[in-house]
Amino acid sequence: MTSPQTSPRFDGLDTLRAVAILLVFAYHYMIFVSGEPTFGWVSTVGWTGVDLFFVLSGYLIGNQLLSGVTKGKTLSLRAFYIRRLLRTLPNYYVVLALYFLLPTVMGGKTPPPLWRFLTFTQNLWLQPGTAFSHAWSLCIEEQFYVLLPLGIVAALHFGKSLTKRAAWLALAGVIVGGVTLRCVLWFQYGLEEGGAVAGYYPNIYYSSFCRFDEFLPGVAIAMLKNFHPELWKRVTSRGQATLGVGVLATGVLFTLLARYYYIDGYGYGFAMTGFGYSLVACAFAVLVVAALSPSSLLYRVRVPGAASLAAWSYAIYLTHKPLAHILQERLKPWGLGGGATVAIIAAGCLLGGWLLYRFVETPFMRLRDRHHPTNFPTESRTRAEPSVPLAGEPSRP
Repeated sequence: MTSPQTSPRFDGLDTLRAVAILLVFAYHYMIFVSGEPTFGWVSTVGWTGVDLFFVLSGYLIGNQLLSGVTKGKTLSLRAFYIRRLLRTLPNYYVVLALYFLLPTVMGGKTPPPLWRFLTFTQNLWLQPGTAFSHAWSLCIEEQFYVLLPLGIVAALHFGKSLTKRAAWLALAGVIVGGVTLRCVLWFQYGLEEGGAVAGYYPNIYYSSFCRFDEFLPGVAIAMLKNFHPELWKRVTSRGQATLGVGVLATGVLFTLLARYYYIDGYGYGFAMTGFGYSLVACAFAVLVVAALSPSSLLYRVRVPGAASLAAWSYAIYLTHKPLAHILQERLKPWGLGGGATVAIIAAGCLLGGWLLYRFVETPFMRLRDRHHPTNFPTESRTRAEPSVPLAGEPSRP
């Protein structure tokens, strides 16, 4: 959910980011406004918009880091973290302050302790229904931003004998670990019997340990691009085929999620819990590859409005739930139809996101680009051929 102001744009990535925020809006509209799938199956599977954001972040941050390290540049953790903080914290702090200063206006629910938000641990064992609960995904992203560069620096410093194969094995191991953990936890929290599903969201859905592996297909794309440039060229030369595979895989998984993710009278499906999250992330990763392939329709076609929606997506994500609540309460006396209500709330969420983007996010992004334009302040080569490069994308990280 991040995007710099000065880096080159990729229309395909903008389209995917726009799709991600639309999915999230459709899901949250069903959960917090209408109480029914207003947008049909899109509402039902809309929660996967967060998973798409995770995959995009995995690629963008991964490629941003790896593209420099593989060129022999020295990664500055200080520069990286300053850039991340200037990117994510201003918007976040503004919305967080509103939740604590105006709790009734923002929904009237009690938020977790402030320190949980400030330390980005609010998602851990989070109970559904608390104020600003949708910050859970931001917490996981911030944890990812901390750990990925640390892992890369550690690998380069201590793992002089490590190879690209070892990096791939480590990535695969973490994915397998995430799948295994979700499978184990499903037996404790997956079934309706005995009310076990009450612990599903705190222990599985919101859990960093159960969702971290969804960043890794995106990181894998960055590794493929930077570790194996010739293979990357061959893969991206088949953009249309890649797009077809990605659309088919995503469609199949959406169908399975709509039918078998949660089953009334039973609980959460074992396969969809254990394997579904990772498979969805992999399907989205194929779409990301298509978005980066010049021969792909997703790469070549600029969808009207997608670039703006992508740029505002982080601000919209933070503000759309409280704005939807506020507007819903104000519209109740008017007795408007469902279509009019959707249009007004959607327009209000767009406007609120744009205002936060324009007057908070943009000034801090300019400050970041002026004083901390890169994660690699020195151009000196630290090694001729680093054994474990990292990831990150100059396109709107």
